[in-house]
Amino acid sequence: MRSNSGKEKGIKLAPSILDADFSKLGEELKAISPYADYIHLDIMDGHFVPNLTFGPMIVETVKRVTQIPIDCHLMIYHVPEWIEAFIEAGADRLSFHLHSTRNEEHIIRTIRNLGASPGLALSPEVPPFELRRFLEVIDFVIVMCVYPGFGGQPLIREMLPRINAIKREARDMGVSVEVEVDGGIKTHNLTEVLEAGADTVVVGSSIFSSDDHGKAAAHVRSVIDTYHPGTGEI
Repeated sequence: MRSNSGKEKGIKLAPSILDADFSKLGEELKAISPYADYIHLDIMDGHFVPNLTFGPMIVETVKRVTQIPIDCHLMIYHVPEWIEAFIEAGADRLSFHLHSTRNEEHIIRTIRNLGASPGLALSPEVPPFELRRFLEVIDFVIVMCVYPGFGGQPLIREMLPRINAIKREARDMGVSVEVEVDGGIKTHNLTEVLEAGADTVVVGSSIFSSDDHGKAAAHVRSVIDTYHPGTGEI
């Protein structure tokens, strides 16, 4: 394997369990665990986005059945009211959206002080320059390649240049920020997302809509680990 492979670059896979079968959640997580770096939970409140998904109890349940770090993506209003509950339930990484709340720096500090890794999520309609003042205090950015809260949307390719733009901005400031990419990522466009510079990819339906979730996760992992930057080859 060449030295610039996805595996040696440390590109991470975060399966989103939004489409998992929660009647057998333990089995679902066991099947994908060998291939996952994070378990991604999309937390929606029915207000910031139209859908309603998970609360802290689901995070606690996931924490009981896996040792893999939990990546909670908050698509909610009233963020400060929920931070402690989600971290106490087991969130290892906690991100929230710009424009979903005020006092972002205070929230970021609170997340870190409570022992979790703080991040910010950027919806397609929010210009990337609004992240600049937070890059020194967060660990990661989620670049959304769909509009949050709606399933089944195709990946918005125009969002991909944001990945390296954010990383360049961070480097210019002398900091390192991981970029996670979420929304519309399928096996047919995964290489394109990797080529754009993603550090972590969130993949959901390509894994959990398949007949064999473990096999599907293994395939995604293989694409990541055998990807060679700058060539478009896998």
